[in-house]
Amino acid sequence: MRVIFMGTPEFAVPALKVLNEIAEIVCVVTQPDRPKGRGQKLQPSPVKIFAQENNLPVLQPQKVKTPEVVDELKTFRADLIVVVAFGQILSQEILDLPKFGCINVHASLLPKYRGAAPIEWCLINGETLTGVTTMQMNAGLDTGDILLKTEVPITDEMILPDLREKLCIAGADLLIETITKLERGELNPVKQDDSLSNYAPMLKKDTGKIDWNKPARAIHNLVRGLYGGAFTTFDNEKFKIWRSKISDTEKLSAGEIKIVGKKILVGTGDGTLEILEIQAPNLKKITAADFLNGRKNFAGKFDNG
Repeated sequence: MRVIFMGTPEFAVPALKVLNEIAEIVCVVTQPDRPKGRGQKLQPSPVKIFAQENNLPVLQPQKVKTPEVVDELKTFRADLIVVVAFGQILSQEILDLPKFGCINVHASLLPKYRGAAPIEWCLINGETLTGVTTMQMNAGLDTGDILLKTEVPITDEMILPDLREKLCIAGADLLIETITKLERGELNPVKQDDSLSNYAPMLKKDTGKIDWNKPARAIHNLVRGLYGGAFTTFDNEKFKIWRSKISDTEKLSAGEIKIVGKKILVGTGDGTLEILEIQAPNLKKITAADFLNGRKNFAGKFDNG
């Protein structure tokens, strides 16, 4: 089977790897190189790196829907397009190109968590179960017919990298099963029930702003769901909270900081949160114990909201 693969981040690499073992990948389409780091040097996507290491042809269009790019895609005479976290919306013309259409590997149990950030929002919302869905793509946003699903449980202390790793492995396995059944004519597409859907929008900078008036559980879920994206301010300085856990040892007012030994405890609207890893401005993330070694008089309140 001749396949065009479209994907960008590390999450998509396991799927590309297994696909390269069972199909003929005629082209890999990924996002353009982006500036990263302090030097803002252009960096290729993880998918591009894998493609180049395996001598797969690469396209990096700014907009995949332009007539010139569509014409180039036509030249590959693909039987199937596989999309995993690509980051651009496909036109109907592209969806109609291959004989078997376009299959998307989506990191949720559709129709729940349609959209750009399903993994993060599952954790933020405190879900205990998620999974991966393969879907026959249509012009809507993750609204196509469901092909196969696989479930992945979410444990109470699981953080974003842990869940992402489990889902990308599950997604790669599900993709193999989907393509195998596609070739055998064994797939039975099921329409999504829109009444059961919800949306996982793209994350914004202020998504991670901690409101200490919220319950400890909600803040803990935000911290583990964003893993480095949750933040608060203290003395007009911004601190990122990387790891946390819920504590029952102290009763504190919302945002109130109390140091107990080498522990940083913070009051919330309901319960107490212990900060396990923290990052001060322009420094690296460190454990709470190491942080307190350098800040002997860390006391007061974090700003609310």
